[in-house]
Amino acid sequence: MGPGQRESSGDSHREPAVWSTADQLLSIFLPMWNEEDYVERAVTAASGTCDLMVAAGEIGDYEIVIVDDASTDATPQIADGLAAQDHRVRVVHHARNRKLGGSIKSGLAASRGDVVLYTDADLPWDMGELRRALRVLRTYEVDMVSAYRLDRTGEGPLRTVYSFVYNGLISVLFKTRVRDINFSFKLMTRRVVDTVHPKSESSFIDAEIVVRARNAGFEILQIGVDYFPRTRGVSTLSSPAVIRALVRELLALRRELARP
Repeated sequence: MGPGQRESSGDSHREPAVWSTADQLLSIFLPMWNEEDYVERAVTAASGTCDLMVAAGEIGDYEIVIVDDASTDATPQIADGLAAQDHRVRVVHHARNRKLGGSIKSGLAASRGDVVLYTDADLPWDMGELRRALRVLRTYEVDMVSAYRLDRTGEGPLRTVYSFVYNGLISVLFKTRVRDINFSFKLMTRRVVDTVHPKSESSFIDAEIVVRARNAGFEILQIGVDYFPRTRGVSTLSSPAVIRALVRELLALRRELARP
């Protein structure tokens, strides 16, 4: 499915979404584990773009939710400091490490916006693309905008192959047509957040959200964005333990959806 093409389950009873109200509250939530090098930069980029959107009348207000996944570096202290300086910034602290899935579930639960964006702290895409994504959401009257990377070579050959195989597997098993299902750029309406309740604790949660949204009759549209690989720290999303957890949860969802 390319840009301008929609994916949905085809449910005829689906109610129209709300796209055009410029007084909407936008929530951005950022899962973080040991991201002391990124937390301030991510919040600054998000608030800068959101301030422009408020001034242009594209949104009414915004909030930024940092989900601290029991970090052991200075991430919690930096996040709390940012929240103390700006009432639009809130922090959710995990008492124990719950991995990406648990962090995304906490972010969804904490977000109060009419429109909700999930992305990573290392800013893998230009935050200015958020304005385009919101226009697409409203103009094409869809429920979710899921972005894909236009050029993935910055990931390195191993992760590129892993992503290609994984996206193909999800497509075959769940009949999706989302080309970059694990990319951390998903903008969704309040109805999607209130309806789709993911269970995954691993990085499979990205795919689970898309699959459950599609099966619930929500429409998803894709846009391509430039990709900026991480320049600080190390990603753990391709570790053997993460992959094992992902496969377990993938098979669990497959079994669940196969039941009458």
